[in-house]
Formats: sequence, structure tokens, C-alpha cells
Amino acid sequence: MTDSAPRQVTRVSAYAVCVDESRRLLLCRIAAGGSVGFDGWWTLPGGGLDHGEDPRAGALREVDSWHTDFTTLAGERQDYHGIRVLFRCRIVGGEPRDELDGSTDTCRWFTPAELATERLVDIAQLAVRLVRVA
Repeated sequence: MTDSAPRQVTRVSAYAVCVDESRRLLLCRIAAGGSVGFDGWWTLPGGGLDHGEDPRAGALREVDSWHTDFTTLAGERQDYHGIRVLFRCRIVGGEPRDELDGSTDTCRWFTPAELATERLVDIAQLAVRLVRVA
């Protein structure tokens, strides 16, 4: 018996790269159960787009893509392709607020020195390199 081919999955996500006048980067902490193996790590604000959702073409900063073959917790093999659109954002006011019942649980601004000591997922590491805040 041979294994069947993995299910092909493509996910498009949009993220905000927000840097303030003090060169701090805004990040969100992944909540318990928000992403397998990454509880407590920091990521960019944003996430997967819903079907038909327009990520807006304005202020496009970068597009990133990654591909992997893995087995889900349910035992399903997936050939996964993630397409990630990053938008450089300008802060115009307001204060960050925590997400309730979401995949992240809090957010905060990080100085370049603080970023060097935090656990950052790959998309947050990419943002740090793009804006050179660390």
C-alpha cells in the first residue's frame, strides 16, 4: 500500500509592519494553542485572510513565501504553501489593545535591544531585517 499524495493547501496572509518614531516594532504574542509549538512567541499583527477578503494594494512593503510538507495533529499530510503580504504602516493614533479569544493574546512595542532577546517567529524576524530595527 502506498501513501496518498498530501493535500495541497495555499494560505494567503497579510501582516502589518509598524515601527514608531522611537524605532520600536509592534508585535503580538501567540496565545496558548494559537499555533502549535509557538505558544508565547512573538509575531506581527495580522494573519490569514478570509476567502474573498481584500488585503488592500496600497503601501505594499514586501511579499514572502514559504513551502513545507508536514503532517497535521489530525494525521493529515499537507503540502503547504504560505504567501505572506507585509504592509509598512504609519501609526496615526490610538493605543494597542489585546485580542480576546484569538490566536494572539497581547501586543506591545519592542525596542531594537529587546528584540534581540525575544522569541520571534520567522515572519517577525523577516520584519526586523526589513526595517533594520535590531
